[in-house]
Amino acid sequence: MMNVDEVILVNDQDDVLGYMNKLEAHKKGVLHRAISVFIFNSKGEWLIQQRAHHKYHSSDLWSNSACSHPTRGETELSAAERRLREEMGINTELKKLFSFQYEAKLDSELIEKELDHVFIGNSDDLPIVNPDEVADYRFISTSDLSMELVMFPQKFTEWFKLLFQRVRQELEQ
Repeated sequence: MMNVDEVILVNDQDDVLGYMNKLEAHKKGVLHRAISVFIFNSKGEWLIQQRAHHKYHSSDLWSNSACSHPTRGETELSAAERRLREEMGINTELKKLFSFQYEAKLDSELIEKELDHVFIGNSDDLPIVNPDEVADYRFISTSDLSMELVMFPQKFTEWFKLLFQRVRQELEQ
């Protein structure tokens, strides 16, 4: 049975070191494994979501299509597919784009320190959002999103601000 309140602790090489309660890991700023999903429609627009109002961190902020943490024994790809279904009600083929490590201070004195596995996919399906996870969603062009990130960075999650340019560069290659 999967424990979604637990994260997988890893080292810089993504070797498993152990497990910890998710909130405790964010309080202590311990490196753990994560996944981020970016969905694009046939117009090349980004599907972004506004995190639910009651999330314990980064609530109400705009972010990528889905994100979370793999559970014990779950592959990063399986976790990405699962969270995309759970958050947005979308089933589509995902492809791993890259992995990267980051650390960011969040609200509520929490620290996000993740080794993040980043996936992309394409879908024209309209999301069927899970209100426990998502307050709103929208499709947005690269140019409009780029402009919003410059003008209103406080409206976006810390990891999304870090990932946007990197994902954009990878897709342009």
